[in-house]
Amino acid sequence: MTRTEIAGGLHRMTREERVRAAFYRGGDLTLENPLYLRAVRALTDELLREDTEAADLTVEAMEIDARPCTVEIRAKEAGVVAGVAEAAWIYERSRQKATAIIDDGSDVSAGDVILRITGDARSLLTLERTVVNLMQRMSGIATATKKLVAAAQQASSTAHVVGTRKTAWGLLDKRAIHCGGGGTHRLNLGDAILIKTNHLRLASNKILDATLRRAWERRKSAAFFEVEVTSVEEALEVARVLDELQALNDACPCILMLDNFSATDAGRAVQSLRGAGLHDALLVEASGKVSDESVASYAAAGVDAISIGALTHSMRALDLSAKIVPGAR
Repeated sequence: MTRTEIAGGLHRMTREERVRAAFYRGGDLTLENPLYLRAVRALTDELLREDTEAADLTVEAMEIDARPCTVEIRAKEAGVVAGVAEAAWIYERSRQKATAIIDDGSDVSAGDVILRITGDARSLLTLERTVVNLMQRMSGIATATKKLVAAAQQASSTAHVVGTRKTAWGLLDKRAIHCGGGGTHRLNLGDAILIKTNHLRLASNKILDATLRRAWERRKSAAFFEVEVTSVEEALEVARVLDELQALNDACPCILMLDNFSATDAGRAVQSLRGAGLHDALLVEASGKVSDESVASYAAAGVDAISIGALTHSMRALDLSAKIVPGAR
């Protein structure tokens, strides 16, 4: 079902469909997507430039020639793999042959071969660290995401873990979250409307109701329309406006972001929205103060989405290694 058909009234979105439409667009982040390919190229070009601008002094000093070799990238610990497609693209771009043994989003155990590359020794040695760094970061994000998704789903089957824009590698970090089963949230500033406290402080119209309605009229093709709130009282005030706006266009999900609420206060907000008859029309996102230990509590509080910046700003890399075997396989 397309968003055009939904907007045309052929289908009313369920709560789950609204969550998916708003926050899950990682499936679009493939190398066939020109925007994603541009992001991968820009990042990897810079990483390779920094690493090889002055040539590979060790390779030159050792007089290593272009003899045929094979590289195997292996997992040194259990986790979830991400970055395989991007790594293969880097190798193929340098005229090396890459074969994925384990696909992105799959579980791996220590010792598993993830990617096998055949090519010339000089190129494989030069590309090794950039590729392993990329795969370690993306796999670390995917692994952490899957762990938090499992914790949230155990507490509530309707709770979703999503990322934020607190990323170092932009769309590649978003892709890694997708590989771990999480939602991408906004892909960029032009993707959706997310009105935060700072926006409201700087708005030309200081009347909240009027400000939100004006922004709604200018939402264009926004994937969702979200407003940050900092108290239960403010949540109810904003929800009354969003309830009316949501009735105008079900294809653009309206969302309340509970900013830095404790899990207890998030539960109180959800119950207040239900008591006021406002919950069914809106999605509720908890953001801030969420940790590995508290994610289940937020899920049990009844929120639809839990956004976690630490997935991308404080990730731990998954330990991988690359081993060169002389001779082509």
